[in-house]
Amino acid sequence: MSGGGQLRLSGGRRLLSPGGRTARPTTSRVREAVMNILAPHLQDCRWLDLCSGSGVMGCEALQRGARCVVAVDQDPQCIRISRSNLTVVAESRSPAPEIRTERRELISWLRKGWSQEPFDIVYFDPPYDQGLYEPCLISLAEGNWLHQDSLVVCEHRSNLNPEPGSDWTVVDQRRYGITSVMLLSPPERCHHGGTDSMPPRTDPSA
Repeated sequence: MSGGGQLRLSGGRRLLSPGGRTARPTTSRVREAVMNILAPHLQDCRWLDLCSGSGVMGCEALQRGARCVVAVDQDPQCIRISRSNLTVVAESRSPAPEIRTERRELISWLRKGWSQEPFDIVYFDPPYDQGLYEPCLISLAEGNWLHQDSLVVCEHRSNLNPEPGSDWTVVDQRRYGITSVMLLSPPERCHHGGTDSMPPRTDPSA
């Protein structure tokens, strides 16, 4: 949790941060690492930010060229702050990207499915101990949220690996101290090189 109610994007821009125990912002180290991994996929991507907190990951994606960010959280303070942060970053882009915030209970919202254009990248950073990984991945796979080349990035505690299920392919895994990220490609994906060629790695400085 950052102190003083502020976060700083990797480019230097200051953002608002929910105070107290409302959210656990992704550390700058992890944000920068994830954005470097995803760099080939960010330009003109559609980004879905689940358990978005301050919206900082969506903001990172916006400043790297995402054309659409949808941020979802059930906490009203988080949604207000993420909407403000995303709007500020989006206004610095021309043409302005699409931004949308949803105050929703995550799993019930995902289970309704998605009728619009699927997302290229989904970032999922839930409260680590609430058992949300499995139902979220099931809902994403079943609800038209993804296409065959989508990537789902799960942030999780390093000593507690999510079990994505046999239908998902683990594209990459990285550890950054107590926090790790797992990159997944969805079920029934047609594999044709690209990020699929990256072996699982552990950050040597962790």
